[in-house]
Amino acid sequence: MSRLATPGEVLQLIRSGEAVTRADIGRVTGLSRPAVAHRVSDLLQRGLIVEDAEGPSTGGRPPMRLRFHAGGGVVPVASLGARRTQIAICDLAGEVLHRTDIDIDVEEGPGVVLPLLMDTWEKLLDGRDDVAGIGLGVPATVEFAAGRVESARVMASWTGVVIPPVIAERFGVPVLVDNDVNVIAMGEHRSVYAAELDDLLFVKVSTRIGAGVISGGGILRGALGAAGEIGHIPVRDGGGVLCRCGNLDCVDSVASGTAILRDLRAKGRDVASLADVTALVRAGDAETMAVVRQAGRWLGEVISGAVNLLNPAVVVLGGDVAEMFQPLVSGVREIVYRRSTQLATRSLRIERGRLGPGAGITGCALMVLDHVLSAQAVDAAPR
Repeated sequence: MSRLATPGEVLQLIRSGEAVTRADIGRVTGLSRPAVAHRVSDLLQRGLIVEDAEGPSTGGRPPMRLRFHAGGGVVPVASLGARRTQIAICDLAGEVLHRTDIDIDVEEGPGVVLPLLMDTWEKLLDGRDDVAGIGLGVPATVEFAAGRVESARVMASWTGVVIPPVIAERFGVPVLVDNDVNVIAMGEHRSVYAAELDDLLFVKVSTRIGAGVISGGGILRGALGAAGEIGHIPVRDGGGVLCRCGNLDCVDSVASGTAILRDLRAKGRDVASLADVTALVRAGDAETMAVVRQAGRWLGEVISGAVNLLNPAVVVLGGDVAEMFQPLVSGVREIVYRRSTQLATRSLRIERGRLGPGAGITGCALMVLDHVLSAQAVDAAPR
């Protein structure tokens, strides 16, 4: 660094492992020893770093190593689903300290759901007062900068609601809200793929269908947060199914979990839930497998266009439908490799998500930590 490094920038060096002793910090930043001591003392006093075991000696007294203090604060997070919500308290490294899942219909509205979330966080916090920030993922299009729900896939009563002020009034910390698929994509990328690639397309196939785009290592939200809304891209030969958006044959209306259940019931199958569909697939029921695979082909049709447009290194399929049904994944692979360009698919991988239901929790925590532990936020925080 050619200019004087701030305490926030020194923290980034320690978190990344680039500088783990005072001497390292001086070498990397060019700061004088008194300046290094001042910044390290500031971070120690704020509980953001700790002095660890002695480092290797190069002659003389061994240096004390500096380590980021993940226990220096907590981050309450929640990932809302249509019927089930995951709630957790994470440390400053994004590791889950406490977690609980609750069954609640998000259509009961923000006046019911948000107080329940906040009450649950307070119970899990158990008196801790070192909350650094709060993160929330919701199944809706979100204007990220404002935290405003613009349009919702399964929670129409939330449209137009600005969530952060409601939660901040109670906890008094930064509150970040994003689309549920964006936070899951962030969780999958940073936890599984970040060391090897910067471009990823995550597609959630569940009650509804949505996508999160990682481009250049970060979330691609678009101008107003609407990037990734692939559920309302129409497919060919969908049968004229009316989508809730008013158009015909949107992939959401023909390939989602809801659509699979509808089509199997129309064929006389007694399926009350996706678990019933799984049982039929495992039993080798040919008609069920055909319905699921066709859903995968329709989904693959939309994903192939995204692959040509975005050129991701990997397409990750998540959500309960993708995780439960191999025929759907096979149908996606069949169409994507057939219809996407040769260059875009030369090294493309199509994989199932690895984090499972916990990806949303992880992504929410990372979203908050990227904000509250940024150099700018650390430097602006009151001492």
